[in-house]
Amino acid sequence: MIVGAGLAGAKAAQTLRDEGFDGEIVLIGAEDERPYERPPLSKDYLQGKGEREQIFVHPAEWYADNAVDLRLGRRVTRIELDHHVVRFGDGSRQPYDKLLIATGATPRRLPGPGTYLRTVKDCEALKERLAAAESVLIVGASWIGLETAAAARAAGCGVTVVEPEPTALNRALGPELGDLFARLHASKGVDLRFGTAAAEITDNGVRLSSGERLSADLVVVGIGAAPEVGLARDAGLDVEHGILTDAALRTSHPDVFAAGDVAESFHPLYGRRLRVEHWANALHGGPAAARSMLGQEVAYDRVPYFYTDQYELGMEFSGDIEGYDEIVYRGDPESLEFVVYWLRGGRVIAGMNVNVWDVVDDIQELIRSGVIVDQKELSTGQQ
Repeated sequence: MIVGAGLAGAKAAQTLRDEGFDGEIVLIGAEDERPYERPPLSKDYLQGKGEREQIFVHPAEWYADNAVDLRLGRRVTRIELDHHVVRFGDGSRQPYDKLLIATGATPRRLPGPGTYLRTVKDCEALKERLAAAESVLIVGASWIGLETAAAARAAGCGVTVVEPEPTALNRALGPELGDLFARLHASKGVDLRFGTAAAEITDNGVRLSSGERLSADLVVVGIGAAPEVGLARDAGLDVEHGILTDAALRTSHPDVFAAGDVAESFHPLYGRRLRVEHWANALHGGPAAARSMLGQEVAYDRVPYFYTDQYELGMEFSGDIEGYDEIVYRGDPESLEFVVYWLRGGRVIAGMNVNVWDVVDDIQELIRSGVIVDQKELSTGQQ
């Protein structure tokens, strides 16, 4: 059984079949839509550049063709570990032998009537509202917030972004690279308000923590997401920032696994647990969990990966910047065509290529190697 019919859950189901499992697979989703990918919701699909059918993980007939019992619009309300059973809101129950929890995350919310972007229905409603709005206020200079800002500018809206951190993407990239994204958006006419927080969403805008009020036709909130750990916690599984798993994506119960946004998994490369919310983690984590459920030896150690497209900037990010003490550039960041590396103790722990392509494998190899690098060679691309 797989609880959570997103990318991780759908890819887990596919992998079970690809690996030769011929038993029953039940895939349960709380939404009415079959499994789809989320990145287009804040990128191409939001901007009207992609067709709806392109967002789905599999064609509609794939589930029946592969004997995957896809149950949509159903919400599991309880997991009974001792009995290997899940229960639904209507009181019905479903037994399982192995269980994968891939329930994802839900947007963090503010008081008041804000707009949030998580589901395909959210995206389609936001697209309509952007077409009708003149002014948009975005709470949070996060990836979702900035991608939405780019979409709003493309729709011709005036955009203001409010963020309590000193710059954009401060926690994700650090201040230097966060400033680069801030300058990019400012050059496109976005009004960026850093060092100030939104306390409440009002009927016509937001009230800031300072007491100041900002008005807008539309308020979009992008202040991060919280993992959907309630089922796991109530069942008695070990939970901290996410559902705790080992490197095989196994939880504290031997027959229960977790993958995707909801999992906080031990990462052999970093020697600690990580919770990664990005698309690639769902894409690869679901299959890894499926193989682990089948009893195969699994050590899920992929380098975290993320990508974004904003205006003329396209980039790919690999790694984790926690604890970095130095930054090295190859190319001029002001040209928006460069590679940047985050180092700790002389070793590359993360890298980002901006409008430079086909280098992700090389960057990830450097991260995996753990070698002390020559910074001059690194900056010239000769490493």
